[in-house]
Amino acid sequence: MNYIKYSKEIAVKGSYDVVVAGAGPAGICAAVAAAREGAKVALVERYGIVGGCLTVGHVGPILGMVGPGTMRDEVMKLLGVPDNDMIGEVGVAHDIERAKRVLAEFVDHEKLTVFLQTAVTDVITEGETLTGLLISGKEGPGVLSGKVIIDATGDGDVSYLAGAPIEKGRREDGLTQPVTLEFTIDQVDEERGVVCIGDVDDVELGGERFLDFTKRCSEQGILPENLAAVRLHRTTKPGERQVNTTQMNGVDSTCMDQIYPADRELRKQMSLLMDFFHHYLPGYEDCKLISSGTTLGVRESRRVMGEYKLKVQDLIDGAKFPDVIVHNAEFIVDIHNPAGSGQAEEEIQYVKPYDIPYRCFVPLKADNLLVAGRCISGSHRAHASYRVMSICMAMGQAAGIAAAYCAEVGKSPRKADVGEIQKRLMKAGVELFD
Repeated sequence: MNYIKYSKEIAVKGSYDVVVAGAGPAGICAAVAAAREGAKVALVERYGIVGGCLTVGHVGPILGMVGPGTMRDEVMKLLGVPDNDMIGEVGVAHDIERAKRVLAEFVDHEKLTVFLQTAVTDVITEGETLTGLLISGKEGPGVLSGKVIIDATGDGDVSYLAGAPIEKGRREDGLTQPVTLEFTIDQVDEERGVVCIGDVDDVELGGERFLDFTKRCSEQGILPENLAAVRLHRTTKPGERQVNTTQMNGVDSTCMDQIYPADRELRKQMSLLMDFFHHYLPGYEDCKLISSGTTLGVRESRRVMGEYKLKVQDLIDGAKFPDVIVHNAEFIVDIHNPAGSGQAEEEIQYVKPYDIPYRCFVPLKADNLLVAGRCISGSHRAHASYRVMSICMAMGQAAGIAAAYCAEVGKSPRKADVGEIQKRLMKAGVELFD
């Protein structure tokens, strides 16, 4: 690989108490929570709209559960969708166009500045201490300085750039869960059109379990092998379905040269699925594709190693921690097969409501940095539960309140008084203890 040396004087665009990288479910809740605590906040987003998987990622329904009183409850009401249980039987996908509007209004706070179409390209450090982010937009590069930085990028971009230790994929081969592009169809006959929430669903079609039918279709060559699990969710609009089926294995979403080939392949799969719907699914004969994600749906990439690594046994046991900042998180260990279709494990691993401790949010070897969302510190299997959006929103709120407190009292997150953070979370209405 060739290298060049690049040097340039770069302007500081602004100085903030808290700088949040990434405006997905975790990032928007982190930024709003910090601003509500009185912190001056910057929210940096590489796309042209906030929301992440809720908008540009086109992901629905909003799965998972957490204890009451978090911003997850507030966002659900804003989106106008009924509440979901842990595996989504009663859940419906939200209206993504509505989400673009209401989430923009959600982050519209006087102490919060939002930078859209702005990429984080590097970190500014003094030793292992982060002091700001190098950003790049239409005006060229700039710096946002911050007392505390929150990495809510999903891919752990800030933590990686800061030199925090990273893990990817499963232990035996490093493979991550497959990427997907979700899409929405309409003109489904609600009287006849099947709904299938995923691998835990035993819904039938013509007397046969629907997922056994789609697996048989893949074995017969009607569907490609990696599209054997066809997931069809209702939306808030009658006659619509949210399709979570396209799949490409072996993609590392942190590698720039792998993004385009994956996007191209997944869009080809949409056409294959539409043909399958028209010819093989009752009630879907006249359905039409009306919208799709504008970026890859990434289930797993970097996990940032912190002062505690959440393990799957913690989830199975329903572990409680004295430094809890997310309480009673709950979702199945949902590992989409990194090397094939369907689930990676023969039996679904259910969990008990578990806590996520503050230590999972504090990366090793990087100071003045907190992590929120699916890239917190945990194992490959544990990550498959806490990666869903309900839990990510609660994580974002917790990280935002923690960051605002640290900025206010002048403490590094590593040396923060967790009891004080818990008090502030509970004052905001968040339940942390049974």
